[in-house]
Amino acid sequence: MDTTRADPAPPQAAPITAVIPSYPLQFRLNGEQVDTQVEAWVTLLDLLRDKLELTGTKKGCDHGQCGACTVLVDGKRINSCLTLAVMQNGKEITTVEGLAQGEQLDPLQQAFIDNDAFQCGYCTPGQLCSAKGLIAEGQARTVAEVRELMSGNICRCGAYPQIVAAVTSVMGMKQHQDNPERPYLPGTVPA
Repeated sequence: MDTTRADPAPPQAAPITAVIPSYPLQFRLNGEQVDTQVEAWVTLLDLLRDKLELTGTKKGCDHGQCGACTVLVDGKRINSCLTLAVMQNGKEITTVEGLAQGEQLDPLQQAFIDNDAFQCGYCTPGQLCSAKGLIAEGQARTVAEVRELMSGNICRCGAYPQIVAAVTSVMGMKQHQDNPERPYLPGTVPA
């Protein structure tokens, strides 16, 4: 006689299916209408890069401290990593991809080239959008003010003198350097 008994199979739990709510989102992106659905926790940065495939806007620190993700919302510069996409419903968003008009570069883009205002280029999209917003704000009247109001954008390569020169040249400032007695060579970091 066989005394072993097969244990009955444990009851199977019904699969749990969670419904993740998403919300309708409409806005203008670089001049074109966008209609999409997004979960409540998605940042504007992640929406731009991951869903809309606009990878010009960079993810640097993801904490709002480096400025690599700077975009313009209704003409004002913001860190796209710190704002939820759902908060931008009905807004006008401009990324670095939206600065040029077809093949015609924005004057800031051309000034960055002319002044060698980038090295690795990782911060450049955020620098360009921040500079565009800075000029629109109209608060910077001196080179020192440009430098101060752009200080939320970090350039790990140290191209700050060239960035300031590019921005001030577009603004029409006569003096493009902080200290004209101490000239810089493009591509070098003054000590």
